[in-house]
Amino acid sequence: MYNTIIIGAGQAGLAVGYFLKQSNNSFLILDKGNEVGECWKQRYDSLVLFTPRMYSALPGMKFQGESHGFPTKDDVVDYLQKYVVKFNIPIRFQSEVVSVSEKEGHFIIKTKNDEFSAENIVIATGPFQIPSMPALSKKININQLHSSQYRNSKQLVDGNVLVVGGGNSGAQIAVELSKERETFLAVSRKLNYLPLLLRRKSIFWWFDKIGILKASNTSLIGRLIQNSGDPIFGFELKEAIKQGSIKLKKRVTDGNKHKVVFEDSTELEIQNIIWATGFKTNFSWLNINHIINEKGYVIHTRGVTNIKGLYFIGLPWQYRRGSALLQGVGFDAEYIVKKINSFDRLD
Repeated sequence: MYNTIIIGAGQAGLAVGYFLKQSNNSFLILDKGNEVGECWKQRYDSLVLFTPRMYSALPGMKFQGESHGFPTKDDVVDYLQKYVVKFNIPIRFQSEVVSVSEKEGHFIIKTKNDEFSAENIVIATGPFQIPSMPALSKKININQLHSSQYRNSKQLVDGNVLVVGGGNSGAQIAVELSKERETFLAVSRKLNYLPLLLRRKSIFWWFDKIGILKASNTSLIGRLIQNSGDPIFGFELKEAIKQGSIKLKKRVTDGNKHKVVFEDSTELEIQNIIWATGFKTNFSWLNINHIINEKGYVIHTRGVTNIKGLYFIGLPWQYRRGSALLQGVGFDAEYIVKKINSFDRLD
């Protein structure tokens, strides 16, 4: 029996592994992939983080390179692989977990090939599990990709493209595609922009100095940020819209064959759609009651549940804005490992 099993070898799971290693706990990370950083490798080729290297490092290891510079996805993969080697973090790949259950005060974790038991379990599968596609996508008979499937423009057929979604991934993809074809961007909210750099320093450096990065999910600042939604970092999209290379559209409301209908009742014939519409979580394999509420959200306080030994990490706004990002996951990991070591639980 292990003291702790972590499900997921992304940045969240590795950060927990780092702190468990410091406390000499027996632990193992299970991951369904084939190698460290696989989920990053599968993202679009031109992906660049909007958090600089100085705020993209995990505990105990600096992210090499210019501290205010922005790493590519390949930089992140290289960093994570070196991180595992440096701290000798034990991972078993090709081990997709199919069920987790409680038995006589410990947990039984079943994969497709093996069974493990542990006193504690940390679920580090993160928020990016199942691509979220609107039901109307089935009514449209054109080339369609979710942003998680998109790599580069070679996947598209000739003609225009509609990117749906006003987040940073949708913004980056739309800007990239606008350089070679007619591009539309459909959003459901007003776009707010923030600079990547301010006076030659990352905007996150300024956030850190004024306390935004430390604001909890229950603080006034934290609640205001959550209610306002994520900004678009950088002004490339804003400039492209201003110059006309990206045409902004209202929310998509309907579609039929090759046509898409928008909230303002306008229609367009579209040859390609990229749905940058986020993800849904799936905890159907977690056979433990009273952990997921009626809306599908995990019931927890800072990743600690009311089930002794059961923890989560990497959830959006688990405690701070950066809880699901490289920038903040180490803070949550340290807190959870302290809880594991003290055998605390919620009342």
